[in-house]
Amino acid sequence: MGFEGVDALDGRDIATRLREDHAALSPAAARSVAATLLADGAFSEPYCEWLPLWYELGLIAPVRYGEWRLRRVAATVADAAGVTVTAPRYSRPQDVIVDGEPALDSVSGFRDRFLLADSILHLEWFVHAAAADDIDVPSTLVERTREESLTYYGGDRDRLSPTVRRFQRLLFTDDAWVRWVNDRYELDSRLFRLWERLLRRERRRLTAENR
Repeated sequence: MGFEGVDALDGRDIATRLREDHAALSPAAARSVAATLLADGAFSEPYCEWLPLWYELGLIAPVRYGEWRLRRVAATVADAAGVTVTAPRYSRPQDVIVDGEPALDSVSGFRDRFLLADSILHLEWFVHAAAADDIDVPSTLVERTREESLTYYGGDRDRLSPTVRRFQRLLFTDDAWVRWVNDRYELDSRLFRLWERLLRRERRRLTAENR
């Protein structure tokens, strides 16, 4: 998207230092790592609230355990560098109105709820992580992306504007991350494969619309 500040930190170098000695991270790098871990940890519970009740009940225990673990690691990294970081507050369905109605009123089915949740919560995740890295994401773009995405995935809007569509297409590339986790840790998870499939299909659909 051409945001300023994206080259300020070297992701490969940070990953290497994190593996070898997390205390060797610079304050800026430690802030980036800790903020990302906190954002990851806080992400799943509100995401579950956007999806059917059976899904939320089935995942809430491992989700909360995962958040606890990630918070511990984030605190260790931040304390070693003497930096302070906070977790983002993600949108919950009861807090969001779409076209004057509760966000989930016009959305049915797992896929539609999944895509609506991802279009909003992943945007919020990115804004939080970008701020920790001093990446300048224009607030007007964030507001427009949120507004259009809510009414597109949860309302009557029939298409996204070109800039917002491109931004969302890039946000939906987390299908690659889901696949990597599933393969790297040999999870062989049917749920992860479902997430990957839904994300990949939406990314490809948005890509085709850009042509």
